[in-house]
Amino acid sequence: MPIGRPSLTERRKAETRLDVARAAVGLFVAKGVAATSAEEIAAAAGISARTLWRYFPTKDSCVMPLLTGAIELAADCLRSWRDEDGIPELIEVMRQPGRLTIDRASMLDLVRLTRTEPGLRAVWLEAHRQAEPVFAEALARRGGLHAPDLTATVHAAMINAALRAAVEHYAFQADPDTEVEAAVSEALLIAARGFPR
Repeated sequence: MPIGRPSLTERRKAETRLDVARAAVGLFVAKGVAATSAEEIAAAAGISARTLWRYFPTKDSCVMPLLTGAIELAADCLRSWRDEDGIPELIEVMRQPGRLTIDRASMLDLVRLTRTEPGLRAVWLEAHRQAEPVFAEALARRGGLHAPDLTATVHAAMINAALRAAVEHYAFQADPDTEVEAAVSEALLIAARGFPR
């Protein structure tokens, strides 16, 4: 993992990818995935179709930056979570000002689309598959390990599943007066309690 702040070029590329992801979700919500062309996504993001294809291998994959950004934020919170602290303290780390700067509206629109769009569902599940080793590495470092052991790997899987389930529950069923962070907090506490007896 690179140390230090990304270069200006890398930050601009990341911003462009995120602009594409937001544009893609907006168009997918308005028109549907099948009725949206890559050229339309590129135009809405202010780039050429050729540039879009340099960044993304498929139309569905254009949404991935919305997911990877949220996953990196979660991993950063896990890295900041002190070894002696429990789940309530992790939740406090996640709620610190400036931590959760993701585009919630676009991400929740995307998650809602995963219910009816198999290609987007595949991207959503792939993002979580990629998240698990990142979470395991963060938990291993938290525990002073050089590499994840089985405990860190299982805990990473539990956290990953709790985050996915919480966001899906919120997107599909939650009371609009609640906050997604409340669903995430509740899911993490449920995971920490373990299996019912």
